[in-house]
Formats: sequence, structure tokens, C-alpha cells
Amino acid sequence: MEPEVHWQKSSYSGGEGGDCIECGQLAHAVLVRDSKDPNGPVLTFSSESWKAFISSVQANHFPAAN
Repeated sequence: MEPEVHWQKSSYSGGEGGDCIECGQLAHAVLVRDSKDPNGPVLTFSSESWKAFISSVQANHFPAAN
């Protein structure tokens, strides 16, 4: 039996349902999916990898493209 996942949209997402992702938390993994396609593919990251990604974003290691 698969655990139920509580999906959460980014607090930066608007109400129009545009380009959003949703994240779900499991015991040792973070799941990411496109909010417009909830039955579509899901990316799975280890908790450690997700924390490293978030830290890199917060440190501006991925500047926005022009």
C-alpha cells in the first residue's frame, strides 16, 4: 500500500493555475510534479538532495536567465 501524499503548491504560485509545481513529502524523499498534470510524471529526490537544491537556490547559484 502506497502512503498518501499531501501535495502543496508554492506560496509564490498565483491563483490562475499557471506555471506551478507541487511538492509532496515522504519519510525520506521529496516528490515534485506539475500542478496542471497531477496524474503525470513525478520527480523523486532524496531529502538530502532536495535540501542541497533549496540551499543553492537561496544562495542564488542559479541566477534567472535573461
